[in-house]
This record gives sequence, C-alpha cells and structure tokens, in this order.
Amino acid sequence: MPADFSGKWILETNEKFEDYLKALNIDFATRKIAISLSQTKVVVQDGDRFEFKTLSTFRNYELMFTVGVEFDEHTKGLDNRNVKSLVSWEGDKLVCTQRGEKANRGWKHWIEGDKLYLELTCEDAVCLQVFKRKE
Repeated sequence: MPADFSGKWILETNEKFEDYLKALNIDFATRKIAISLSQTKVVVQDGDRFEFKTLSTFRNYELMFTVGVEFDEHTKGLDNRNVKSLVSWEGDKLVCTQRGEKANRGWKHWIEGDKLYLELTCEDAVCLQVFKRKE
C-alpha cells in the first residue's frame, strides 16, 4: 500500500530552487520573491485521487489528479504553461512527467518519517524541497 500523503506540510529547505525557476524562464524579480517565500502544502488523498494545494503569501497553486490518468495542466501562477501531466506510483513515490515545451519536466513526491520530499526537474535543473509535517 502506498504512503498516505494527507496532511499539512511546512517548507523547511529549498535547495537549488532558483536554478529550477531559471530553467522555467521565470523573470528575475519573480524568482527573488519566490525563493524568499514560506510555503505550506496541504494534501488530501483518497486512494489514488489527490488534491495538492501549495500556499504562500505571494501565490497559491492547486493541483487535482488521479494516479494513472493523464490530464491537461495549466501551470497558472507558476510559469503559465500548458502541459500534459501523468502521475504514477514508483514504489512509494508519486512521479509526474509533464510534456510540453520544456524538456525533462516533472516532479517526484515521497515521504520519509515526518518529512515530505519534492524533487522538481526542468531540463538540467533539479530542485529538492523538504517539508515537515505540521500537526
């Protein structure tokens, strides 16, 4: 049985986030704001159905999907691109591949202990974010 991602998660570390934002062609001013933000993730999981909310004082982003079902995603508030996204299980990891104008784009989520890990990729950039469960 895959891990239960449900809960509220607070960002602790954000390694190489600026490199990832550069790969997405995010402008300088927006990058500087984004890397300084505190983020909270709220995850609701019902089997293979997920709702992820990424909340900050600058922008919020909501993503709803079912594992194994490809969907059209508009990354509104991030880089404003249209991508085809597909999330699958690889063991206990949620792995998303995104097809669009940027190569090697996607993410992986997994849990170790009371930490939620998020690896973001775009082209050659890889960012690792670590969130701690908030009780």
